[in-house]
Amino acid sequence: MGSKNKNGEIEENSCRNPDGTLRLRNRNIEHLQEDILYHLALGTESHDLVKMFGDVKFVCMGGTANRMKHLAQYLKTEMNFELPTGTSLCDLTENSHRFSMYKVGPILCVNHGMGVPSIGILLHEITKLMYHAKAKNPIFFRIGTCGGIGLKEGTVIVSKSAVDEMGNAYHTQKICGKVVQRPAKLDHQLVKDLISLKKSDDKFNVVEGITMCADDFYEGQGRTDGAFCDHTEEDKFNYLKELQNRGVTNIEMEAVAFAAFTHYAGIKAALINVALVNRLNGDQVTTPKEVLLEWQNHPQIIVGRYIKQILCKN
Repeated sequence: MGSKNKNGEIEENSCRNPDGTLRLRNRNIEHLQEDILYHLALGTESHDLVKMFGDVKFVCMGGTANRMKHLAQYLKTEMNFELPTGTSLCDLTENSHRFSMYKVGPILCVNHGMGVPSIGILLHEITKLMYHAKAKNPIFFRIGTCGGIGLKEGTVIVSKSAVDEMGNAYHTQKICGKVVQRPAKLDHQLVKDLISLKKSDDKFNVVEGITMCADDFYEGQGRTDGAFCDHTEEDKFNYLKELQNRGVTNIEMEAVAFAAFTHYAGIKAALINVALVNRLNGDQVTTPKEVLLEWQNHPQIIVGRYIKQILCKN
């Protein structure tokens, strides 16, 4: 089930077999007649998961189904992937009515919904999918949007670490009536590799940052424009400045859970977000939709370059 190093930390490689396939921290799965991935509408008996997904090397996650379909289309064109004759890009989990997933070559693009509970469900089932498919050394990306703190709108932030609203670098979960804390860690070399792919003629900046994960879009992020607000504008500004002083660059709603889960699972992973608003200047996103859509392309450009670089090496 994994070994610990001299510091008592779980070693990431303890969750992988020598050939790069994943091990699960749950022996109960071995005794199931069929493992049903309910929210993906897939199962180990009803589908040939090795044949369908055994070649996957990259799993890209984002909030909305439309954004992930757009990402799949972008990567298909960027990598010059050809779909089998007579077929088109399709939602492989359409029957689940929960998540939408697209596959182009060795890349999966799947939406995770909004917030920690939603991405948590997807992470469990995607990780089990990679396990059953015998995929080797898959890399996970969360590609999304966020609110920046003191950053220009359109800036891409590659997270070097993730914290919760109280500044804790771990994800807290309640399991069987007990509080469990798992460290939220990301692969630092992957962060450097992604940032290095910024080109001089890009019309956007790419920075390394610390991402705060909130459990809510309004009060949890200190906004004053929700249905409830028991804090003042001054309270909000002081909180945001405090976060900035701690090195926090942006706020979103999945980072800590994503970082903690992938670290515990021994999966190399990265968080890449684009800032749609500078929270020091206001709460509401007032930028025209066409500009927002352009900004949302920025993280996928960086991830696309990384994937292309890795595939070209192989």
